[in-house]
Amino acid sequence: MALRNLLILSGLLVSAGSRGLVSAQGNADPTTQGLHSLMVAAGKLFFGTAIEVNNFNDSAYMAIARNRNEFGLYVPENSQKWEEIQATQGNFDFTDPDAVMALAQENGQMFRCHTLTWHSQLPTFVQNGTWTPETLTAVIVTHITNVMTHYRGRCYAWDVVNEALNDNGTFRESVFFRTLGTTYLPISFAAASAADPAAKLYYNDFNLETSPPKLEGAVRIVRLIQAAGVPIHGVGFQAHFRVGQTPNRTSLIATQERFTSLGLDVSFTELDIAHLSLPANASSVQRQAEHYVDVVAACLAVPRCVGITLWQFTDRYSWIPSTFPGLGDACLWTANYTKKPAYTAVARFLAAAATGTGTATGRLVGATATSDSKALEALRSGAERGILAGVGGLVASFLLGVVLMI
Repeated sequence: MALRNLLILSGLLVSAGSRGLVSAQGNADPTTQGLHSLMVAAGKLFFGTAIEVNNFNDSAYMAIARNRNEFGLYVPENSQKWEEIQATQGNFDFTDPDAVMALAQENGQMFRCHTLTWHSQLPTFVQNGTWTPETLTAVIVTHITNVMTHYRGRCYAWDVVNEALNDNGTFRESVFFRTLGTTYLPISFAAASAADPAAKLYYNDFNLETSPPKLEGAVRIVRLIQAAGVPIHGVGFQAHFRVGQTPNRTSLIATQERFTSLGLDVSFTELDIAHLSLPANASSVQRQAEHYVDVVAACLAVPRCVGITLWQFTDRYSWIPSTFPGLGDACLWTANYTKKPAYTAVARFLAAAATGTGTATGRLVGATATSDSKALEALRSGAERGILAGVGGLVASFLLGVVLMI
């Protein structure tokens, strides 16, 4: 806990005093104060964005991305995925995600990491390999151990397993499921916990908010991992929504609470809300703004929702048009870096929540000044080292047991 609190302290320091700033500038235009500052002032840990190294040469983009009031957290959009980091077996390349991490460290922003065990964007040697349960377990553990050890102590959270489910709640067909069945989930989380016990470990998926069978499947995944005695700390809702088809805030609150009732944190990890046809008319633009506010309000209403991450903040670099032709304009900034009505609506809502003039509630659990100071003191005294060794030993024992069983 001490090292985790040290990690999140950077996010809190980014907007130190922001609650007072919002209060002191009660009549100021909230669209000039920054989404992260407003989110922290409203009681949450961060408002973040996915970015990638191919955006770094765009000076207009970087001026927004570097604004610590706007974004308190980065996540690499693609460069930490398996095929990018370990394209050939045993050869790891951390160049691009290291550049994203360095930017976060330079700016005093948090760093969230994505992703480890996923059926997509796999290198050929994994996807087309001939595996036994023992050999594939070794490959999973080797990958997770190498990647997470490289970033040990520097990732606030990891998406350990990504998109394991079909929309009907059954397990997605993948090399992992074909070879290991459901045991690949606790194997992945156990390896992750052993490699970096301080990191928050998440299961991450899309359509949990809109598909009841998939939601129930994710609940079963959490219980499966917990029953194995392996740490899981959170569930990420990708929140790739569409205008006119986004759940209302009551539904979003209820979905989050299915997992907070199991003792987990939750987060909206890849938020965007796409228009179904372009150019969007005035009614659709208004609906998009209302949907964005509903997502933010739902997070604020659930104490263990730690924050929100956009899956790119500008339409210029959104993944939506290339993946879903005809859809788009899903982000809070236009392709020309103009803030949209949805941005204005979110900023005004957060400002009202931060000053107590709105209806949303929600306060971050477990990140107080007292706990952070104790965490720093414990880290200085070296008390953390014995804890990490003990946890690593327990997880190693679990992994050995799994290999022997299969």
